Amino acid sequence: MSIKLAKTAGFCFGVDRAVKTVYSLVEEGRKVCTLGPIIHNPQVVEDLASKGVVIINSPEEADEDSCIVIRSHGVSDKVINNIKEHGREYVDATCPFVKNIHKLVREAGDKVVIVAGDEHHPEVQGITGCAVGECYVIYDAEELEKLLNSHPDFSEKEILLCAQTTFNVKKWEKCEKILKNHYTKALIFDTICNATAKRQAEASSLAKENDVMIVVGGRESSNTRKLKDVCSEHARTYLIETAEELKDIPEVWEGVNLGITAGASTPASIIKEVFDTMAENFEKELSFAELLEQEDMSYNTNGVVHAVVIEVNKTEVTVDIGRKQTGYISADEFSSDPNLDLTTAVAAGDEFDVLIMKTNDADGVIACSKKRIDARKGWDVLAKAEEEKTVLTAKVTEVVKGGVIVVVEGVRVFIPASLATENRADSLEDLKGQEVSFRITEVQANRRRAIGSIRAVLREQKKALAEKFWETVEENQVFTGKVKSITNFGAFVDLGGVDGMIHISELSWNRIKHPSEVVSVGDEVTVYIKSLDRENGKISLGYKKDEDNPWAILERDYPVGTVCDATIVSLTTFGAFARVIPGIDGLIHISQIADRRIEKPEDVLTKGQVVTVKITDIDFEDQRVSLSIRALLENAEEAEEAPVAEEE
Repeated sequence: MSIKLAKTAGFCFGVDRAVKTVYSLVEEGRKVCTLGPIIHNPQVVEDLASKGVVIINSPEEADEDSCIVIRSHGVSDKVINNIKEHGREYVDATCPFVKNIHKLVREAGDKVVIVAGDEHHPEVQGITGCAVGECYVIYDAEELEKLLNSHPDFSEKEILLCAQTTFNVKKWEKCEKILKNHYTKALIFDTICNATAKRQAEASSLAKENDVMIVVGGRESSNTRKLKDVCSEHARTYLIETAEELKDIPEVWEGVNLGITAGASTPASIIKEVFDTMAENFEKELSFAELLEQEDMSYNTNGVVHAVVIEVNKTEVTVDIGRKQTGYISADEFSSDPNLDLTTAVAAGDEFDVLIMKTNDADGVIACSKKRIDARKGWDVLAKAEEEKTVLTAKVTEVVKGGVIVVVEGVRVFIPASLATENRADSLEDLKGQEVSFRITEVQANRRRAIGSIRAVLREQKKALAEKFWETVEENQVFTGKVKSITNFGAFVDLGGVDGMIHISELSWNRIKHPSEVVSVGDEVTVYIKSLDRENGKISLGYKKDEDNPWAILERDYPVGTVCDATIVSLTTFGAFARVIPGIDGLIHISQIADRRIEKPEDVLTKGQVVTVKITDIDFEDQRVSLSIRALLENAEEAEEAPVAEEE
């Protein structure tokens, strides 16, 4: 008997984002209404209603002081225009993946758009409402076949096929095949959300492993119903909205293997309640099974005795093994970890099994080993871990020639240097004492040989992080990451599973020759997503901040007429360039250098000289600044020549 919960069960990114948006507005004390139920989950909708959130069917129904929230399904362009025409405040919580489909359909122009999905679903209605030309909705491959056969004129037009984000993956594959058979040049965009595809694939796999599947979610939820369809192909499947409904499912209480998954609009609290309710039924029986296993082990002694710790010091542990002689365990027979401190690892009164190694009747002592008992169990654990590809966790106890050692259930596992780090250049010494996750790649108990790989887990984790990243990432999103490497043209930043690049032109408002002038490998930097290339997996990052733009600083702090100090940076035949602020050099024309005619700027100025200038003109469009020394000299002369009023 077992209960297994799908890892992907529960809120997807888009739903989570929409629900948090509404709750956040409510917490701010705002008056909120949602254009249709925010998600297809009655429990969440009821909770929001209790907090004053009202569901409306059209913008006209909203009160003037209400904020309209557009749910994750999105709406048509017509609805958005309607909201704006009525002057209503609104927050668009449309899922970014749905927005991408809207954009795709809008840009299709006069192409024939075919959407695979449920024509009555709000997401599909929003998608079709963005179409410019002909647009059709098909539910499955059969409907697509009928549509194509009834429109021979399609052969003279361009066709675009896309899908509702929660469309059934298997149905989509059939639709793709049919369209390709009819029109080889048709544009096909797989717009099924990654989260949907993963959730359906995991549900299918879980259903194959279990007798009964419980799908948790609202009955009005499209993606939840599709999960039920997927699971029903392999196991008896029930769709429930709350744990209360479990009482009506007899299989739950009959000791069968159960699997649980949940739709993208199902809150974690409801999933937990269902899981806990089911788990309560198994608790006593599972504990009884564990007791039976322990009882079986106790009879299979073969030199194994039970020990109770009497005394501990740094070199050995003294134990009572139920005999006249006293048992003792040396430090190297207690554990395979050479760094273990016995005085902190074990205490008087602790109990465990030991193996009798040698009896010395003359001295009245018996040499015992705990390490060897642990290893016996450990080899079974490792063999099972290798077979099931389980991820294990342990501390690196030693760095040895060619790799590192971890100890699992008393067994020393060797991890070669080539499999110990993500990159070969990474230091092995940094791993010592660190807890690491790894897989067992080889077990030979008869040769006392076990090999593991940390790199395999790191790469899997990185892949999982990358998939999660691409599911949720949006342009302009802010991240904090570490500079991973630097090239002549930019710096690569680890965003957590994926790398993005800051181009050299984005590192500083000032002109720099190399990225290392601004950042170093290992630096923690705050960046934002400037652009995304999902097809090629490329991310362009922005680093410069608008508030640091020297032209913004100039406009704010140095208006025309400002007198300031500037440093001469270069001299030309027609004048001199002076640095007003870092990043901005202004021109002092030769005619503005002195209050007299000069032959060349070098007659008056030198590079590096600090002079007082007046800003006479700023051209922000062409980014040019005009400066004058002469204007200040003339002002000074006028001040000196001005008549002084006579005292009366």
